[in-house]
Amino acid sequence: MLQTFMIVGVAVLAFLMVAGLMMAFSGSGGQERAVRRAQAIGAGGSSRDVRRARVTSQVVNSADTRRRQILKSLKDQERQQKKARLTLANKISQAGFSITVPQFWMGGAAFGVLIFLTMLFLRVNVFVALAFGGAAALGFPLWMLDFLAKRRTKKFTGAFSDAMDIIVRGIKSGLPVHDCLKIITRESAEPLRSEFTRLVENIGMGMTLDQALDKLMERMPTAEVRFFAIVMNIQQKSGGNLSEALNNLSMVLRSRKLMREKIKALSSEATASALIIGSMPPGVILMIMVTTPSYMAPMFADHRGWLMLGGSALWMGIGIFVMARMINFKF
Repeated sequence: MLQTFMIVGVAVLAFLMVAGLMMAFSGSGGQERAVRRAQAIGAGGSSRDVRRARVTSQVVNSADTRRRQILKSLKDQERQQKKARLTLANKISQAGFSITVPQFWMGGAAFGVLIFLTMLFLRVNVFVALAFGGAAALGFPLWMLDFLAKRRTKKFTGAFSDAMDIIVRGIKSGLPVHDCLKIITRESAEPLRSEFTRLVENIGMGMTLDQALDKLMERMPTAEVRFFAIVMNIQQKSGGNLSEALNNLSMVLRSRKLMREKIKALSSEATASALIIGSMPPGVILMIMVTTPSYMAPMFADHRGWLMLGGSALWMGIGIFVMARMINFKF
């Protein structure tokens, strides 16, 4: 009986030992498989992360490239715009004249000689007549040219958004860009008609659209034309919906126009005050010269009067310059 219990106990112990060893080996293998499975899952997740990171980097790189391209175009257009504003030939073209620079200076010299002879005929001092003649030959033509160029540029800018709308409607109806530009030359008023006529003629002569737009920038160095040139250049290089881009540009131009008018309305009081303050001293001198010429005669006959008039003109010029800078808003 005792021997039977001993055999059963040994068998149970042997069974427990074998079961424990099997569980130990099976548990270690399960852990190894679990570890390998976790590593595989982690590797799969890391590969997905890597692919996602690659796609994100590609998108970021494309966006950075596009941003660099836009910044480069803006810098180039701004450089051309500053260069176009400095040359006298481009200023003459902005004013709408077809004369050359020597012809402009010859006309200014003739006008100065006419003013000089008129002052001598009125028995004004020779030096005073020479000063008026020099101002008429050098200062007045440049001032008049700048005034006419700004007035023509303002008309062009005011109608430029309408030209963008014509291009947008033409593209949506299936017309090419060149035909839309021709419609602007037929339907728009001056100076938009003449400038776009030159643009179409340059393209017809073999220029690319970029080169023709650069020529337009030289004649009309405005921010609106620069925006238009940038949109067209980027659309040619990278593609996209041109009608939508030009429609957004038209909305931006109209918003700029509204902001410009708002700034002008808010600064109108300061502008009127500067004009009144700057014109009062010369106006008073002219009134005294007309009513009582003998009272102002010593100022033009005596050297001390010349010194006083020169100092007064200098200080008045400085004051007018400061007031003009204060009311000149860049927008």
